[in-house]
Amino acid sequence: MGPEGPRLQGKGVRGLRGAPARGPANTSQGSGESSRRHMPCGPCAGPDRAHCHDADRSLPAPHGNPGATVITTDGVQQQHTAHIDPLAALRAAGDPPWDVFLTGTVFLDIVLTGLDTAPVRGTETWARGMGQSPGGVANMATALARLGLRTSLAAAFGDDFYGDYCRDALEQGEGIDLSQSRTVPGWHSPVTVSMAYEGERTMVSHGHEAPLSETAPAAAPRARAAVASLAPGRLEPWIAEAAGRGARIFADVGWDESGRWDLRALHDLDLCEAFLPNAEEAMRYTRTDCPRAAARVLAGKVPLAVVTLGSDGAYAVDGASGESAEVPAIGVEVLDPTGAGDVFMAGFVTGTLAGWPLADRLAFAGLTAALSVQEFGGSLSAPGWTEVAAWWQYVRGCEGQEPEALARYAFLAGLLPAPDRPWPLRRALPTIGFRRSA
Repeated sequence: MGPEGPRLQGKGVRGLRGAPARGPANTSQGSGESSRRHMPCGPCAGPDRAHCHDADRSLPAPHGNPGATVITTDGVQQQHTAHIDPLAALRAAGDPPWDVFLTGTVFLDIVLTGLDTAPVRGTETWARGMGQSPGGVANMATALARLGLRTSLAAAFGDDFYGDYCRDALEQGEGIDLSQSRTVPGWHSPVTVSMAYEGERTMVSHGHEAPLSETAPAAAPRARAAVASLAPGRLEPWIAEAAGRGARIFADVGWDESGRWDLRALHDLDLCEAFLPNAEEAMRYTRTDCPRAAARVLAGKVPLAVVTLGSDGAYAVDGASGESAEVPAIGVEVLDPTGAGDVFMAGFVTGTLAGWPLADRLAFAGLTAALSVQEFGGSLSAPGWTEVAAWWQYVRGCEGQEPEALARYAFLAGLLPAPDRPWPLRRALPTIGFRRSA
């Protein structure tokens, strides 16, 4: 049973996961029955919001690349200035060149929204909104970069226009280091078509495995932290290499298709500082029937266990100190939950590297995930400091806010830039890219 609090007034965040969803969705709904603190996250992001994105016609600002020029879909150049370095006070000579390193598969994501129902066999269905962006591991890399962390990604890119687009969007648009990445000759980019409706999404993917020699990082670069996706029975040499060079390892996990759910099969778990499964995964791995109990068991295996509880928020236990924290979710209207777990991880990594208290890290991670599900797409929806600042200004100006709920996010006041655009902000692009005006 979670902490008592003011009654939840609206729909909670869904789709907060410790692992990116590629395959069967296993979004945890948590098990708490108590009422929750609630703060509206802005105007409803209902299905018709997707149509508004097309009218806005602007590219997402590259939050990981301060001062970068953004070419909007109308061909207008804009200078991005609202950038925060959350680690500025900690940086010193001799630091690793990168804050976070990660590796994985980049997909081209095509997201359709504004669907009233699931497509019906034998009929044609029109979507009111569409966006395209790099997906897969690019969701988390983008989320990290937009929060101001110097991010390095090792991935294989297809030798096609989709691959060129994804590489350019990540490297030039988001300021992500791709020096460890490769373009694989003759290999086409994996593609996912995601259809979002009723707060969930259905995905259809196509692709072929790239040669292992082209996907495994040659060497993990020096970084403060690394994000790993664990899989039963799989040993990733780069994780031990990164940990040996001082990187703090944050790990998520996917669905165990074998059904065994054996923690001993997660061979790199003992190298991890933090493990972030969702509630269903945590309970299955620990043979418990309560996600909070599962977190306590996991805290005996890793220094920090964080279990996401879906619409109930998140719960964490520090195995070294015994400290625990629980933060309820922010109530939002969900447009598309794709990538919410990646954004949660990025927010939590940011707060951890910055040295924030445990409860603040959970709150920030949940907030960034809540902002992301109000937009469509994975990397498209990842918020940066501009979006967080606009949200904070908006909620403080709303009448009837509960003081306890506002106080939970008061730590943001000393971090945020002055918002340069009002809430809500829209970040979607309905095409692979427009040509620049002459």
